[in-house]
Amino acid sequence: MPNEFRLPDLGEGIHEGEIVEILVSVGDRVIDGQPVMLVETDKATTEIPAPVNGTVQEIRVNPGEMVKVGDVLMVFLEEGENLEGSRVTPPLKEFDSSIKSRARAELLESQGFREAAVLDVGGKDQGPSAEREGPVAAAPSTRRLARELGVDLRMVKGTGPGGRVTSEDVLEFSEEKKKKLEAAEIPPVEKEEEPRPPLPREAVALPDLNRWGVVERIPLRSVRRATARHMATAWSQVPHVTHQDVADITELEAFRERHRDRIAKRGGSLSLTIFTLKALVAALKEYPRFNASLDIEAEEIILKKYYHIGIAVDTDRGLIVPVIRDVDRKSMTDLAVEVRSLAQRTREGKAEREEMLGGTITITNIGVLGGTGFTPIVNFPEVAIVGLGQAKWQPVVKGEGENKVIASRLMLPVILGFDHRVLDGADAARFVNRIVELLQNPEELLLQ
Repeated sequence: MPNEFRLPDLGEGIHEGEIVEILVSVGDRVIDGQPVMLVETDKATTEIPAPVNGTVQEIRVNPGEMVKVGDVLMVFLEEGENLEGSRVTPPLKEFDSSIKSRARAELLESQGFREAAVLDVGGKDQGPSAEREGPVAAAPSTRRLARELGVDLRMVKGTGPGGRVTSEDVLEFSEEKKKKLEAAEIPPVEKEEEPRPPLPREAVALPDLNRWGVVERIPLRSVRRATARHMATAWSQVPHVTHQDVADITELEAFRERHRDRIAKRGGSLSLTIFTLKALVAALKEYPRFNASLDIEAEEIILKKYYHIGIAVDTDRGLIVPVIRDVDRKSMTDLAVEVRSLAQRTREGKAEREEMLGGTITITNIGVLGGTGFTPIVNFPEVAIVGLGQAKWQPVVKGEGENKVIASRLMLPVILGFDHRVLDGADAARFVNRIVELLQNPEELLLQ
């Protein structure tokens, strides 16, 4: 019997996603656990694996479509079965146990799906010009890189254990392919524009905007769509209040300038966000209600004993918030390296969905873009968000009484948005005061 493959439950309350890419075609042979499509859900892209060994008989979705959990994505003809007009699929090759174990562990760890089997790619040498049959042993990150570079993994010779294709193999193959194309002066093939998903219907109908002039309709794509829904939920559920102060970071900036090159050599970026992460954790330990969530049904405030801080990242696809885990256990250097790496992978669309989950509070820094301040929206179900504005040199009165002087100081706006159901204005003032105090005193901050 044909096997109707439906979008599985992806967990964490996610009920739908957008089809980004279909990795197989009708008639292709697949194995249980082989990625067959990419689905973008709640700001992260997930590989969806085949549930059986068999042949793709029918594909019922297209790139750009929004699908719900339970919708039929594909129809498979399982191994050994035959329908009228369909050929019997020949048996798959035997699996190499060591390769299978490694692939299974990697897939389970990175995706949380069922066990994956990988074809034995050992044996005779397969050069880059010899196309392989069936799925290719490669990690999810390698598959993503191949798709980005337009490389067919079946054409790549794997140099990893058991013939596994690595990212380095893909890059080398891509460079050789590029050189051949340039030598032959073959123009690159332009991809056809993917079909767009329909605009979600809003509760309040719009007037006919065409009456007053020409308009352009832009589809609300997956990330922007998820952001719109999440922000609407946060704004409707959380009674927002904003508290703002300024921190004199003159000494902190001098410290940052002295050490940023040394951190850069280790692959990190010593930005103000790194210092704020440390100051924030110290303040959270003193005021734990800011590291919480509110359970309305149970009428309980949930205090979290871990410190996973979200970092708002501006990307071409919209604002995305990956999470830095266990900030309290990491050094400044560790954080500088990790934040830079995670932000870069997020902008490139390579961050895993798990890296977007589990945050306890969020930092958003718009200082590089300018502006004197803003009103950040709490990242529900968190109860607070810390925003950083643009640091500016300003004249500031220093000293007391007759000793007062006007000095040029670097002042940083610090903005706190918080849930008034859990926290009060006095709590916010104390919390921000502590963050400001730590940012103004680098030595005390480093001792935290």
